[in-house]
Order: sequence, then C-alpha cells, then structure tokens
Amino acid sequence: MIKKRIIPVLLLKNMGLYKGIHFKNYVYIGDPINAVKIFNDMDVDELVFLDIECSQKKGTIDLNFVKNLAEECFMPFSVGGGIDSLDKASQIFKAGAEKVILNTKAVENPDLISQISKNYGSQSVVVSIDVKKNWLGKYCLYVYSGGKQVNCNLIEWVRKAEQLGAGEILLNSIDQDGTMKGYDINLINWVAKEVKIPVIACGGAGHVRDFKSAIDAGADACAAGSMFVFHGPRKGILINYPEKSELNNLFKQ
Repeated sequence: MIKKRIIPVLLLKNMGLYKGIHFKNYVYIGDPINAVKIFNDMDVDELVFLDIECSQKKGTIDLNFVKNLAEECFMPFSVGGGIDSLDKASQIFKAGAEKVILNTKAVENPDLISQISKNYGSQSVVVSIDVKKNWLGKYCLYVYSGGKQVNCNLIEWVRKAEQLGAGEILLNSIDQDGTMKGYDINLINWVAKEVKIPVIACGGAGHVRDFKSAIDAGADACAAGSMFVFHGPRKGILINYPEKSELNNLFKQ
C-alpha cells in the first residue's frame, strides 16, 4: 500500500480545465468532469480542484459544479476558489467535498481558518501557499493566483496557518509551476521543517522520480498538474497517472 499520496491538481476557469506555466499563459485542456471519469479508472489517491478566477472576480467556486464532482468522483476531493466565510465552506462540504482549500481569503482573514477548523475539524482545511522568488532569491508570498505579492514573512505565515487550525499546507512554487523540471527542493525542505502538519509539494513535477525527491525533502504528499494532463515532448493532452506498482517501487528505494 502506498503511504505517500500523489495528487492531481486541476485548475478551473469558467468551469473548464486549464493549465499554465508560472501561473500565466493558461491553455484549455478539456472538460473537468471527463478528466474525473478517466482518473476514476486509474485508482487516483485524491483530486484537487482550484478555481483560479474566483478571488479576482470576488466569486466562489460553483456549488452545482461541486455537486457534479461528488456524483462522479470515486476518490476524495478538495476544492478551492473564493471561499471567504464559514457559510460558504459549509455549503461546499454539504455539496460533497472532503476539504476546502484557502489561499487569498485566508491571508486577508486568518480567523477563517479557525472558524472552519473548529466546526469541521482541522483535517477539512487546507491552506494553499503560493511562493515566488524575488530578484534577490528571497521566497515571497503571493495571493490572487500569483497576481499580488504580500508583505508577509513566509515562514511566519506557515506557522500561523498551523496554529490557527490548518490540517495541511499545499505549497506551490510559482517559479516551477508548469515547467515539469522538478520541485523546488529547498523550498519544500525549508517549510516542512517549520510545521508538524503535512506539507503537499506542488509545482514542477515532470517524472515520478520528482515525487521521491520531494518526499525525501520533507513533503508528506506530492501534487502536480501538467504531468497528469500532458504527454510527450510536444505536450499532447493526455490524462494519465502512474501505475501503483511503479509508485510502490519508487518509495521502496
């Protein structure tokens, strides 16, 4: 049995499935529900859905879409996108999601983490953290889908998110996003040492060996987008997921 979760991250715009590079230049991949049906047959550990337009448009991920996901998904799934209140989180849980993912709204209103955690348990709250290096090589925190830098110490925010009741950290490297050149191992190692809750590494996976590198650096789980929707040097669209036997052998090494 695989002890480490390998999680496809599916990005949504106008209820379509998209993927970009460095949180920019998004291209249309297809219908997310069709992707879910394919992942169902691949024994995927869990799925993450992020609506990347909600915070900017001051909206929330569509509840009917979440209900459709719950009807189709054979595995646990988490959703994020503009969730700014306990009430909205409650509606999403009732619609069938296992976890809610908070990013911009958690930075703007940290108490939201505690409110949801106290009502539904810390295991139901994931705090997503988007990170990018500045010209000096310092890791900086970003919100609004990478569109705005926050004047906040990254490690202080990670620690605070844990103290407020976050059950997991979804750690996204904007610099590595979509490149398929491997995770930012230094970032993973740095953050994972600062918290006791699971850290999910995201941004840059292009090969199964990248999962092993991230786990060795301190991640508890690995997430990826491009790797699971593209195939080959020309990046043809193909929903895919590693065989369980391949992952088992990888983590035995």
